[in-house]
Amino acid sequence: MNYVEVINNYKDDIKDMDTLKSFIDFCLKSLKLKNVLFNVIIIDNEEIHKINKDYRGVDRPTDVITFALEDNKDVDIPDLRVLGDIYISYDKVISQAKEYGHSEKRELCFLAVHGILHLLGYDHMVKEEEEKMFKLQKELLNSYGIKKES
Repeated sequence: MNYVEVINNYKDDIKDMDTLKSFIDFCLKSLKLKNVLFNVIIIDNEEIHKINKDYRGVDRPTDVITFALEDNKDVDIPDLRVLGDIYISYDKVISQAKEYGHSEKRELCFLAVHGILHLLGYDHMVKEEEEKMFKLQKELLNSYGIKKES
C-alpha cells in the first residue's frame, strides 16, 4: 500500500486535483512502487521562493522542489519507503503552461512526475541522466494520456 498525500496550500482551489491524484497513482503502479510514503504540497511563488532561498541559496521562485528523505537514517519506518516531500508552485504551473503552450493539467502532472523521479534518485545534472529521466517522464505522461498539447 502506498501513502501519498496531496495538500493544497495554494490560495485557490486546484481544478485538476483529481487528475493529479489519479496520475500519481498511475505513476506508482507503472514504476512498480509499493509501500512508499511522500507528500505533494501545492504552494504559491512566494512560498516556494522562500524555500528555494532558505534551502538551496537560490533567491528566486522555482517550479518544483523536492526534499528526499529515503537516505536519511533518522527516518526509518519498517516496511515503508519514506521518500519525502514535493513542493509545486501553482503560480509556475499557470505561467509555464502558457509559456509552453499546453494545459495547466499537463504542467501540474509534469512537475509531479518530475518530483517523484527526483525522490527516487533520478537527476538531470549530467546529460545521460537527464535523457533517462526526461524519457521516463514523457513515457509516463503519454501512457496516462497527457500529451504535450493537453
